Amino acid sequence: MPFPIKTCVVCSEEFELKPGKPGFANRCPSCSEPEAADPEPGRSADYADRHAESEVNAERRRVMRDLLYRKDS
Repeated sequence: MPFPIKTCVVCSEEFELKPGKPGFANRCPSCSEPEAADPEPGRSADYADRHAESEVNAERRRVMRDLLYRKDS
């Protein structure tokens, strides 16, 4: 049994829709490949940025803990 022939909505190329094809069913395999760039564009893995972010998160946790567990006197 042959696979159905579909037309890609991005590039209008015809392709066979095979079972287990990654991506969208209405896109050809080349158009449905994920971009191999950064998984999160705009995010930097710089040490200074990560350190600053961890300090901000620690302060946020401290403030939330104080708000949740303070005693009303």
